[in-house]
Amino acid sequence: MVKAADLLADAARTGTACPPVRDLFDDGGDLETAYAVQQLGVRRGLAAGRRIVGRKIGLTSVAVQRQLGVDRPDFGALFADMAVPDGGEVAAGRLLQPKVEAEVALVLGRDLPERECTVVDVLRAVDFALPALEIVDSRIAGWDISLVDTVADNASCGLYVLGATPVPLTAVDLRTVTMTMTRGGETVSEGSGAACLGSPLNAAVWLASALAERGDPLRAGDLVLTGALGPMVPAAPGDVFEAHISALGSVRVGFAQDASLLKAGGAL
Repeated sequence: MVKAADLLADAARTGTACPPVRDLFDDGGDLETAYAVQQLGVRRGLAAGRRIVGRKIGLTSVAVQRQLGVDRPDFGALFADMAVPDGGEVAAGRLLQPKVEAEVALVLGRDLPERECTVVDVLRAVDFALPALEIVDSRIAGWDISLVDTVADNASCGLYVLGATPVPLTAVDLRTVTMTMTRGGETVSEGSGAACLGSPLNAAVWLASALAERGDPLRAGDLVLTGALGPMVPAAPGDVFEAHISALGSVRVGFAQDASLLKAGGAL
């Protein structure tokens, strides 16, 4: 377990992706072993002064599950230093192999401590929703991941971008929202709220129940990224992504050019 956590941490620190960590476990490992590796990484982050602000749900879209060859959701921890301002830019080299997906973010006003959480519990607990871009990243070379790999790697968390206008759930049906994401003005991903476990609210129910079962429930003030509404798209230096989610608005992020490549090409 420690060796897997070390391998992932070294990949993040050096910027060099590592082999799949499933190969370190007997028979490829199991989900509980993978979450134990994740928790070790989270504890190390907290010890280093990082601050948890919420959770992400991964693999809620059938399209993304097919892309990665897995068949169930997972979750990871969101840290404050993962936030990128709406309209901001990701520095070149900050991530190893980023991909972008659009989703609905929820911010809680109440705790969700029940192991058998319901949609009603979530509706009562959510203060507001926001459009979001999640920039996923894998410390594992070539995105050669199983469910065990991505869970151990903090659910392939990278960075996230939140829209700036909160919308109460009384003003939107999250199941029926539609999403269009562009890269450089060209549509590269489309989807809907129904693509996220039938509704982003269903995803939030799954997460709240799973975390309460583990004794680490969602709390008031937590941010929840509920999962992709459509296929994720690879990002490259110079790309600009913008997602529009009906009834929630838009959110945008850019990726800085690699200065060394520009110099090599004579552009600077």
